Amino acid sequence: MILLFILVWGMFAGWIAHLLLARNQPVNWAELLVVGLAGSFVGGLLSSLLSRDGLALRPSGLIGSILGAVVLLAAWQGIRGGTRGRSR
Repeated sequence: MILLFILVWGMFAGWIAHLLLARNQPVNWAELLVVGLAGSFVGGLLSSLLSRDGLALRPSGLIGSILGAVVLLAAWQGIRGGTRGRSR
């Protein structure tokens, strides 16, 4: 059950990041899942530890998950956009 929650929350965090950064672009759900899971891990872990909430499920970790997904999606779009521009 926890694995299902992790997958759903990762997809949700990636989707929120997509809404904030790339609203007009088509949705790539696999990309959003990867970005959301990685962002949730990095951002959620860092924000939970910095706020001294520990590893329990707290609002600071949930907000950090979304922020981590936004940062990773922005970085991914920058890398992907940079490689497209060079090939032309």
